[in-house]
Amino acid sequence: METIAVKEKRNAKIVAHRGLSGIERENTLPAFAAACNRDYYGIECDVHVTSDKKYVVYHDDDTGRLCDKKVVLEQSDFACLRSLRIKEAGKDNFSGALVIPALEEYLQMLARYGKTAVIELKNAMAKSDIAEIIGICKAVYDLNNIIFISFSYENLVAVRELLPEQKVQYLTCEFDEELIGKLKRYSMDLDIYYTALTEENVKKLHENGIVINCWTCDDPAAAEKLAAWGVDMITSNILQ
Repeated sequence: METIAVKEKRNAKIVAHRGLSGIERENTLPAFAAACNRDYYGIECDVHVTSDKKYVVYHDDDTGRLCDKKVVLEQSDFACLRSLRIKEAGKDNFSGALVIPALEEYLQMLARYGKTAVIELKNAMAKSDIAEIIGICKAVYDLNNIIFISFSYENLVAVRELLPEQKVQYLTCEFDEELIGKLKRYSMDLDIYYTALTEENVKKLHENGIVINCWTCDDPAAAEKLAAWGVDMITSNILQ
């Protein structure tokens, strides 16, 4: 299996969603390695806080969809989560080689290849946890190569208070009249579900100095239309 080419990307940069998750198991080191070895601009991941205040890379709130045991991430410690086996990509069997990565492991791989890290802060987090995550990021990689994203507006406000110049993108499913003001209040950029965009609101966002990322587009024709409208980034499972 191979990626699907976007022929007319224009100036749009492609971000690999949970790594190259259209080929490898999402949010695992093989998925991140597969994306790092291609020409993706950025590689997105999802970060949860564990019960013992570690930071792990996994999307769902519990492990039932992908792992051999169902536990709630934020109620489980790192050792428990690390012991779980994960389904191989495209199969039902569990692999002893796939584990839930620590945030540091994701960052170390991206730093080796010089890729932009797009880190989703999952669920509402305490400001102290966000500060710890920032500390890990600073220790492993250059903050200039990191974008924090979240559906929690408060998470991003906390990032902005801790790092006034940091790149952040607010995740949302829809565009409304209040969105631009909400973003400008804390100098945030946008990461929006791609079907919520129109050429008109792409223009409005850019007129207000807002960088536009959009998720999760796996249709090359739709991606070319978004690129023609001028979006800055397209997040995808399989497009390249």
